[in-house]
Amino acid sequence: MAIKVLCASGLSGDIGDKTKRIGIKPNILGAKKAQDGAVTHPELVDAVITYLKDEGFINLVVLEGSWVGDITSKAVKTCGIYDVCKKHNVPFVDLQKDKSKTLDAAGMKIAVCEQALALDYLINIPVLKGHCQTTVTCALKNSKGLIPNSEKRRFHTLGLHKPIAHLNTVIHQDYILVDNICGDLDFEDGGNPVVMDRVLAFKDPVLCDSFAAESIGYNPQDIEYIRLANRLGIGSMDVAGAHYIALNEGMPAIKKLDSTRRVSKLAEYANPADACSACYGSLIYALGRLEEKHGLGNIEKASVCIGQGYKGKSGEVGIGSCTSCFKKSLAGCPPKAVDIVRFLEKEYIY
Repeated sequence: MAIKVLCASGLSGDIGDKTKRIGIKPNILGAKKAQDGAVTHPELVDAVITYLKDEGFINLVVLEGSWVGDITSKAVKTCGIYDVCKKHNVPFVDLQKDKSKTLDAAGMKIAVCEQALALDYLINIPVLKGHCQTTVTCALKNSKGLIPNSEKRRFHTLGLHKPIAHLNTVIHQDYILVDNICGDLDFEDGGNPVVMDRVLAFKDPVLCDSFAAESIGYNPQDIEYIRLANRLGIGSMDVAGAHYIALNEGMPAIKKLDSTRRVSKLAEYANPADACSACYGSLIYALGRLEEKHGLGNIEKASVCIGQGYKGKSGEVGIGSCTSCFKKSLAGCPPKAVDIVRFLEKEYIY
């Protein structure tokens, strides 16, 4: 199982003491289903708990506080994570009901839920998706679920970016398992999921969010909270210098992207042939970014080729290593959406 392989890569040895209090923090912003691209898949939480129990860890807790305006107890039942906790007899802590303690977060006073501060080890399971205010949301912003509602409201009055960065000076993410299965194209509350069928593991939340930004078509340097977190020493933005280990390469190709209306509209510009989900999803994200920046009028429909079906074949414009024989081709398996944006901007003279 891929999740077990990702967890086994040093996780058990990293935690050490089997009695340590381990917190599992999914993203359950509201009463949503994971397939909408808004919340963490319950299967990931199930897999992490199963792994930890198999390794002999006995002090586990799942904890989260939904966004202001929604009720955590309802949200956790709607998404299926409550059933996972019940199955494993692992407590779920509703942080909307928790007390908080105010800390000095690198010169900024921030209230943090006491149950979050009581953890010995934090496993963060965010969803990689777009966000209407911060552009992208992943590991760093998912820490916002560990503060009380009153503080969440204040974060918004402060513009989100600065307080999110400072919050992560007092919240230490020990292990990050990113739900990159079908995050939303643009918004944190779902509705336009893009199928990627990936799970990503990180130890550095700044590197995680920098990679996340590039994955959906943005330059991390353009996202304020990532730059601030890097400046505060929380982690590194050096995506180019990072070491990657890819698992399960050569996954089965998809025949059709199960799309919402907007995603289907963007997909009209692609010409897939046995395209893998991560590659095709990256193209959809890139087309979404191009539409926002320039419109898609310069690109003919069904003109951007992608997928394993193009291996060894010639053509005009292709995305991914499988189209290496094309006149114009962008390498990568899969290429990042940010690189696809640059490639298409150049080829279609935006």
